[in-house]
Amino acid sequence: MQFHIDSMTCGGCARSVTKAIQSVDADAQIMTDPPSRRVEVTSSATQEQLEAALREAGYAPRM
Repeated sequence: MQFHIDSMTCGGCARSVTKAIQSVDADAQIMTDPPSRRVEVTSSATQEQLEAALREAGYAPRM
C-alpha cells in the first residue's frame, strides 16, 4: 500500500508515522520518504486499519 501524507515533512514525522503503523501491525515493512511525503507499507493490516491509526496520530493519509 502507498499513502501520501502532506504533513510528513521531517524525520520526526516519519518516525511518528512508523510508530502509528506499527501500533496496528508490529511486523509491517515500512518505507517513509519525507521529501516526497510518501509511505510504502507491506502489512497484514487492512488499509482502513492503517488509515485509522495514522489519523489517530494526527496525520491525514490519502492513497
